[in-house]
Amino acid sequence: MKYLLVLLVLAVGWHMWRSQRVKNAPPPPPKKGLGKPEPMVHCAHCGVHLPQSDAIGYQGAHYCSQAHLAQALPPGQR
Repeated sequence: MKYLLVLLVLAVGWHMWRSQRVKNAPPPPPKKGLGKPEPMVHCAHCGVHLPQSDAIGYQGAHYCSQAHLAQALPPGQR
């Protein structure tokens, strides 16, 4: 019984020490590297949304890849 009481006292002490340590910890630094939001556009061929900087623009339409741009062009312009 004495060992159980000692174990209980140690467990309560350990729990109090951990909770105090978490309270006194400095807050984590803010995340960096998040850029400004970009406008999103959709591919005129498949409809997938992607950032405008990654899209391929042609005659007012946006495409997600060169292959989709080629499929959208008339046969004489490929």
